Amino acid sequence: MSLDVSPALLEQAERGEVDEAEFVDCVRTSLPFAWEMISSLVAQLKVDGGQFADNQTPPPDEQARGQLLRALASDAIRGSLERHFGVRLAFQNCHRVAVFPLDSSVDERLARFTSIRGQLLNQSPGLRDC
Repeated sequence: MSLDVSPALLEQAERGEVDEAEFVDCVRTSLPFAWEMISSLVAQLKVDGGQFADNQTPPPDEQARGQLLRALASDAIRGSLERHFGVRLAFQNCHRVAVFPLDSSVDERLARFTSIRGQLLNQSPGLRDC
């Protein structure tokens, strides 16, 4: 299961629209490793500035890796995280998460990061089975 959904949140979904803040809180509590990584990258971007902040350290275990994959592979989760933090998220391999500001001045850098070339240049034998 991707998320630990409370009965109240599930009832809300069954009735119709879901409060996005409640959904984001569900993501925060269900995927704490992914939440912490994204939160820390957002903080790093705010403190350091620049065009983006990224993580290049592989997750400590498969559970953590799975959280990143679930958070960034789900359009609903990823979109909610982007809106909540006010950033654009990018993802390479099984661990390289990057946050980009919404500012259009970084569009070219985001395009390079998410390009085929960028993906190929981020490969290494150690990450083959990640």
